Amino acid sequence: MVMSFFRPFDSVKLRPLLPQLLDEGGGAIRGRASQGEDGIQSKAGEETQTAAVAGVGRRPHRGMPSDDEDGNQPQNGQSAAASSVKQQHLPSTTERADVVAQRQSKPLCDLSEYRTDVCDMEGDIRIVGKGSSTVMLVPPNGSSGTIESWEVKPYARKSDRTVTRNIRKVNVKSLQEHEEAPVCSLHHTVPGVVFASAGYCGNIFHDIADVLLPLFITSRGFDGNVQFLVANNQSWWFYKYHHILQKLSSHELINYDHDDRVHCFKHVIVGLRADRDLMIDASRSAQGLSMLDFVKFLRSAYSLERDRPWTAGGPPGRKPRLLFIARGRSRRFVNLDEIVPLAEQVGFEVVMAEPSFMDVGRFAGTVNSCDVMVGVHGAGLTNMVFLPTNAVLIQVVPLAKLDWIAANYYAEPAKGMKLRYLQYDISEEESTLIELYPRDHKVFKDPDSIHKQGWKKMGEVYLRKQNVKLNVKRFRPVLEKALQLLKEKAEHTRE
Repeated sequence: MVMSFFRPFDSVKLRPLLPQLLDEGGGAIRGRASQGEDGIQSKAGEETQTAAVAGVGRRPHRGMPSDDEDGNQPQNGQSAAASSVKQQHLPSTTERADVVAQRQSKPLCDLSEYRTDVCDMEGDIRIVGKGSSTVMLVPPNGSSGTIESWEVKPYARKSDRTVTRNIRKVNVKSLQEHEEAPVCSLHHTVPGVVFASAGYCGNIFHDIADVLLPLFITSRGFDGNVQFLVANNQSWWFYKYHHILQKLSSHELINYDHDDRVHCFKHVIVGLRADRDLMIDASRSAQGLSMLDFVKFLRSAYSLERDRPWTAGGPPGRKPRLLFIARGRSRRFVNLDEIVPLAEQVGFEVVMAEPSFMDVGRFAGTVNSCDVMVGVHGAGLTNMVFLPTNAVLIQVVPLAKLDWIAANYYAEPAKGMKLRYLQYDISEEESTLIELYPRDHKVFKDPDSIHKQGWKKMGEVYLRKQNVKLNVKRFRPVLEKALQLLKEKAEHTRE
């Protein structure tokens, strides 16, 4: 039995739950899909898709890859504007007019971003989660406010209607009269952030791109002095990432959907700020945050020891470690018995590991202990966030004309994390699709025709049916280049 992480009508501290939450028997926890397997499920047995927009002038197919196919949402325009409506004590007529004008010129909510809607409010703010799901900006006593009303789904993938239809709406509004406001049950001295934990949560790419990274961007500036109010609560998810959440907030989580108290704040943000997937635009961050700041934060959250990779001047006999990301069903390396000896001949100590669904910290430690990570395109590559700075990521791109995905979801983010990036595009002979289709089939000759049938068809053919058999002679130079990059960095460091 899965225990609820939150108590109804109350909040609880992030704390370890019973061991059965780790799902040690291998069974799926209802309502989630395993990392490294196909099918993100918002409900048991129901596969979902999402919309994606790849950067740099391309628009990929509507629909998000189900398991580890990862959507990239390039963002246009500026970051969410912060609305600052300050409470006035016994305001004069002129002051009240100024407040009204300010509200009219700066709406409570910024809906201009492609990925997310954000409402940033200051003043007398009252929140009722259970039932009405309402966040209210209350005018000062004795004054009248301008009425505004917004509906926001606080999940950072707003253009994907497939997933957002399951996200609970938050009603954000400003009241005209102070007397309309409900009486406060609890006064908070720290800011509040309202966000949802449903959507595609359960897939590590979306866990980070849709929630954890936007939450870092939105709340890191509060240095832990912030209150999280969580809609669409999934208790297992908060247990899974409690190391990260405890670093972002030192306060108890509030289960927004089941708490009928009136929570009162002076500053509230509804929704999470977000840039492109797995990327931070430092120029848009109020604190100048970068992806390197995020990966350093993760190292701290999981107590990861290494911030630099192997150097040639290290302990005698120590070899650089190379990690092959193992996969359960599709896009597997089917000839590891040939690849592993090859990597050892080149000069690596080889590690093979498959990500753990619940024990993120254990796998993070494995990744951090390595200097090179190799994996076929998929969500498992998101674990690059745990690599030491200046380590090497090798993305093996399967057959399917996936160059735009490879570049936008992993190549560009890797650079922002200060990793060295290498890409290996397999040939037809290295794809197990040659065992399923004749060589003159449109799968090989006209992949665009498969793409035009939509993401579901493309994913079925190229992502779920395809495994990889690397040509060791063709792949060897890539491993040699990775070793060279490590040595070059070591020489540069000594200089």
